[in-house]
Amino acid sequence: MKYVPLGRTGLEVSRVCLGTMTWGTQNNQAEADEQIEYALAQGVNFIDTAEMYSVPPTPESYGKTETIIGNWLARNPSRRHEFILATKIAGAGLHYIREGGPITGEAVIASVDASLKRLQTDYIDLYQLHWPNRTSPHFAKHFPGRIRFSDIDRDEHSAQMLDILQGIDACIKAGKIRHFGLSDDTTWGINEYLRLSEKHDLPRVASIQNEFSLLHAKDWPYLIENCLHEDVAYLPWSALAAGALTGKYIGGARPKGSRWSYAQRNGLFRDTPLVEEAVKGYMAVAEKHQLTPAQLALAWCDQVDGVTSTIIGATSLEQLKEDMAAFDMALSEEVLADVMAVFKAYPVPF
Repeated sequence: MKYVPLGRTGLEVSRVCLGTMTWGTQNNQAEADEQIEYALAQGVNFIDTAEMYSVPPTPESYGKTETIIGNWLARNPSRRHEFILATKIAGAGLHYIREGGPITGEAVIASVDASLKRLQTDYIDLYQLHWPNRTSPHFAKHFPGRIRFSDIDRDEHSAQMLDILQGIDACIKAGKIRHFGLSDDTTWGINEYLRLSEKHDLPRVASIQNEFSLLHAKDWPYLIENCLHEDVAYLPWSALAAGALTGKYIGGARPKGSRWSYAQRNGLFRDTPLVEEAVKGYMAVAEKHQLTPAQLALAWCDQVDGVTSTIIGATSLEQLKEDMAAFDMALSEEVLADVMAVFKAYPVPF
């Protein structure tokens, strides 16, 4: 396993981060335990979760994943030091979480305490804002005209961000969290947090996790360049595009228990005719070079300059083993050229 710096935190994280959002809906406690044990045995030292999980998010699934991790930690308290644990505070919009309200400094403090209780640990290594208070160009809102940046009051949102930073600072000083990061945010969001932290001597943003894959690479090059030069770790999530890049949804297939067999909060916006054609193209490249489609997609993501650690999730141990093997693979120039031929034909399929 290879390890890389997590921004300027001084922490070293594995190039693979174990994602957990299926634990509690698609996976039970025993299956989650099995995945944790396997990942740690392979050298993974980075586990990511969120208060909102498991998914799809519902009032009943809220907090289930953190609880599952907490149950494992309660049985293995001496192993807490073996991994860097990341979780997230949910943003506005879910009526059963803080009545759907925005992230505030006060909400951060309360939510950290709630997560610590579910996780059955004394500290969180990386506490992340799951999505910003303002509407950001994620979840199929990245096409021009889909949202209006000019509708946002910059000063108002900057003030909200300062309040959030002050809440994070209080939690760090209390020893409850070590570092903080962003998720589903933008270059402006990163830089405004950096500006505020420097101006007010508050904690510095360590990382950002955004959706990034062969089907959705909108963060390349501008946001990733910004991350690299500002020492903000870039953590791709959904590198398999919710499983689409495995090819299992070709022809409208919906395997039992798969992500797309569940109702999705934002709908199946990744399911488009262009996605179908792009996936077929990548499958052909994988077959030509004797790789599985999942390994091709993950190995490609891993080699992108600026990527720190790729978050992967699996609903079976077999899937996890296949996916993790991708991070020991070096793609040749021929493979990368074949990948780019497909990418250029379908650069923004959803």
